[in-house]
Amino acid sequence: MFRPSWIEIDRAAIKHNVIEIKKRIPQALMAVVKANAYGHGAVEVAKIALENGATMLGVALLEEAIELREAGIEAPILVMEAQFPETAGVAADHDVTLSVFSADWLREARTHLSDRPLTVHVKVDTGMGRLGLRTRAELDALLEAADDRFVVEGIYTHFATADEPDSQLYYEQQERFGQLMDGLHSRFRYIHTSNSAGAIRMAGEDVPYNLVRVGIAIYGLYPSAEMASFYSFLRPAFTLKSKLMQVKRLEAGQTISYGATYTTTEDEWIGTVPVGYADGWIRKASGFEVDVNGHHCPIVGRVCMDRFMVRLPEELPVGTVVTLIGGPVAIDELATHLETINYEVVCQLTNRLPRRYV
Repeated sequence: MFRPSWIEIDRAAIKHNVIEIKKRIPQALMAVVKANAYGHGAVEVAKIALENGATMLGVALLEEAIELREAGIEAPILVMEAQFPETAGVAADHDVTLSVFSADWLREARTHLSDRPLTVHVKVDTGMGRLGLRTRAELDALLEAADDRFVVEGIYTHFATADEPDSQLYYEQQERFGQLMDGLHSRFRYIHTSNSAGAIRMAGEDVPYNLVRVGIAIYGLYPSAEMASFYSFLRPAFTLKSKLMQVKRLEAGQTISYGATYTTTEDEWIGTVPVGYADGWIRKASGFEVDVNGHHCPIVGRVCMDRFMVRLPEELPVGTVVTLIGGPVAIDELATHLETINYEVVCQLTNRLPRRYV
């Protein structure tokens, strides 16, 4: 590695989070490792999760599932995003489970299957308005269309507001799902509704579901600020670091970066950090404070494609470590500054930033 910018992933933190989550839920645990495990590295995280209590993996893309298979991972994998019927044979050949929500999809998919059956989970839309069937008639039609070339293993829905403690929609979605499932519980091996937020909210409740899908919490991050008290046991696993590449003293009246949006008001020490929007460190990060040698230093001027500048309290050596996320720099503070959520922050950081596992 030549470039002095990298992401550190704490294996012990991920292990701790999986173990602590398993202590709190009686259901089987699906570790969601889509989007390169929310930027943490899918193969590494999947192995840690499976070694410490997870029994299934969740991804968004068939390509993500195949990557895990090619890495030697044999655990069940559910693709939660919709796939076109012509992918059915590829999924079956790799022993990958697909999400389905249409009898027509099954009828088309069977023409792409050979001798190996395809395992599927039925996706139900109870209020997310995204993917899924909505009525009992649709569900009955799908089950009728599922011949012996399909193994209808599971059924699930996704909560839109489980991370909002006072949301009425959360309870309405549970009720809709329960009504749709009336008399059908024995038809499915797995029934699952809960994401990270729902999994802990429902911990201890008498619910007839035997699998939970946990994503963001595995990585030590809160589903939302409102859920922080539910997840106080988590340990963040993600740290983004770089190093000062140049340090110079600028006199008052000097402009910095594109558009000259920042002008020094006195003699100032300015450091250049080699991370930019091509890495996913977007221009909106301007003004945010990163940690340099224990000092909170603001980003001055616009973030460039490959670098940004910070105002230093004093002259610091070239090579001084800069922490952009992690330790004294809370990712949720960055997310607030960017007017987004921690999910987006970790997912948008690109593979130009190598991952180190510590």
